[in-house]
Amino acid sequence: MKYFKPILFILSALLLLSCSSDDDKISFTLLQLNDVYEISSIQGGKFGGMARVKTIHKELLKENKNTLLVMAGDFLNPSLIGTMKYNGERIRGKQMVEVMNAMNFDLAAIGNHEFDLSKKDLQTRMDESIFPWISSNVFNRTKDSIKPFYQQINGLKTPIKGSFIKEISDNDGTKIKIGFISVCIPSNPKDYVLYKEMFSSIQKEYESIKNKVDLVFGLTHVKIEHDREIAKLLPNIPLIMGGHEHDHKNEMIGNVKITKADANAKSAYIHHVTYNKTSNETKISSVLKTIDNSISDDVEVKAIVDKWLKIMEDQISMIVENPYDIIYSTETPLDGRDIPIRSIQTNLGNLIAKSMAFSYGNKVDCSIVNGGSIRIDDQLVGDINSVDIFRVLPFGGPVLKVKIKGSLLKKVIEFGEYSYGSGAYLQRSNIDIIKGDIFIHKFKLIPTKIYTIAISDYLMKGFDIPFLTSNHPEVISVYHPVPTDISYDIRKSLILYLKSL
Repeated sequence: MKYFKPILFILSALLLLSCSSDDDKISFTLLQLNDVYEISSIQGGKFGGMARVKTIHKELLKENKNTLLVMAGDFLNPSLIGTMKYNGERIRGKQMVEVMNAMNFDLAAIGNHEFDLSKKDLQTRMDESIFPWISSNVFNRTKDSIKPFYQQINGLKTPIKGSFIKEISDNDGTKIKIGFISVCIPSNPKDYVLYKEMFSSIQKEYESIKNKVDLVFGLTHVKIEHDREIAKLLPNIPLIMGGHEHDHKNEMIGNVKITKADANAKSAYIHHVTYNKTSNETKISSVLKTIDNSISDDVEVKAIVDKWLKIMEDQISMIVENPYDIIYSTETPLDGRDIPIRSIQTNLGNLIAKSMAFSYGNKVDCSIVNGGSIRIDDQLVGDINSVDIFRVLPFGGPVLKVKIKGSLLKKVIEFGEYSYGSGAYLQRSNIDIIKGDIFIHKFKLIPTKIYTIAISDYLMKGFDIPFLTSNHPEVISVYHPVPTDISYDIRKSLILYLKSL
């Protein structure tokens, strides 16, 4: 018996040691979103909704405290709520920052749509964010200098860097540092933004961080072909969480996984990562999680979402009586994505142009609208309500009936074609271009003829087409609709047209 107590002590100590020893393995989770413009659910409540994402986030945190919620760019704009006014000022992404703060985001990459905002508004949104931002290739350009963007919180200015480091640990004592690097596509030129070359910027950032961390992940906002090049350039990165495309993707380039979720939180990627410090082996299991009405709303986030929805609904109700009534259903996606809508004729662009003619009883020769006024940057499918239409055309404005000389109409249509890739590209109805010739209602355009066209008020102000104004000598007459006219608001025109189909 005299040896029993010492032996028991030794066994207990060994047991304790074994239970508390570091096994050099650690597991963590990355919850990825990208290209989220709407804080609420879409498609009649079927998909999306940041309150639902928060529910998923909480569940993942219960499973593993080391769960990081990240955004791969494009969240401040475009959004319907963002175009509206609150307390006398345009909202411009304030609603998204407030929601993301409540969701406890860990990191957000800068996307090209963040630069839709003015420098002043973007700075305000950055200062309101309690989560960090990253990008390695975007800088604040001033008249005198090139400097990083910054966040000012409690009077302290913190530069936005090209990388972010997070230390995590598990219950058995394993600790690692994980790094994130980011780059943004230079597709939104602004006077206050300098875009440095993407590939050299992210490679430089990787080189600066790789020896400070155990793992490096990409959190990018570029085209998929750019992500593929980054994967080839940086083959030791196990995962690139990307944005910009609005359809989910999962590709392998060598040993690098590239993932993108669906836009507007219709889905989210869940990455379960296990890392072995001894062997440096990384295992990643990725699941694309559909965010739909089977997931309950987080109460706290829903309250914030509902506050902003009430602001939106009050303003929409001034134009349409029942914002959520279904007005149209389609199995074919209506394409309002930025790149197509500004470069090719799309089914959504054609519907808008047709609705403009409809608003004048189809007693016009043709209709044109600038692609840049279509701001949803997404596709509509399934049941469509008036709120969806306001998302498509958030700025509204009247549809004008203009009598115009054929020679000027020809110049306008040609200017729209030359503006391929920009907001001045024209979506049109009853206009065909065949081998360089322009046809109106199947008849070749006659320069001396007077045509009656339906056109957006915005275009007649010379904003996208500088020479096109009401004062042009080849503009014969301009009819401005009155409040009782269907054409008084382009959104009303589209809603009533879709109802008629």
